[in-house]
Amino acid sequence: MKRSLLLPLLMLVAVCGVAHAEKADSTKPTNIEADQMVYDDVRQVKTFTGNVVMTRGTLIIKAGRVVLTTDQYGYEYATLYAAPGALASFRQKRDGGPDLWIEGQAERIEYSEQTEISKLFQRAHIQRMDGKRVTDEVNGEFISYDSRAEFYSVNNTVSGESKPGAGRITAVIQPKNPAPTGTAPAAAPAQPAAPQRKPQAAQPGKDQ
Repeated sequence: MKRSLLLPLLMLVAVCGVAHAEKADSTKPTNIEADQMVYDDVRQVKTFTGNVVMTRGTLIIKAGRVVLTTDQYGYEYATLYAAPGALASFRQKRDGGPDLWIEGQAERIEYSEQTEISKLFQRAHIQRMDGKRVTDEVNGEFISYDSRAEFYSVNNTVSGESKPGAGRITAVIQPKNPAPTGTAPAAAPAQPAAPQRKPQAAQPGKDQ
């Protein structure tokens, strides 16, 4: 049972590793809350269902159902399923600054301890934040992240390959040094004054 509680750390290394998640979380205890847990010792499958919430330090994972499987070599495989009408999600603080975060969500999230690859399926979304400001984000039907190679890809189908006409992935990358909030717009350049017309002299014989 102790091994199954490593899921948040695994998600920390895999999904959140794209942003160098806070190292201190690995020393924190793991807490799991759910409406129900079923443990199949023969098949080495543990299933948590009903508003599942896992926390480990700054890492918070939420899902409708979480299935943990252990293979014959002791490797863990975790699958997070979203509740109906919702998305499975994670949020965690990142190293490198006092208020840096990473958030992700999808209808299904899979992680393999053996390959250290995380896969986000359907309505997949990952964003990095500095406080409340989103610094960059990606969206697609499929996001795969390899924590060993520090490489991730985004595709427009859940099969993991992009197909013409299947949809578009989107990415938004904000400037590293945004303009300070509340900065007054630059004043418009002054327009040159119109030249004054000289009064005309009176003509002889004309009434004054």
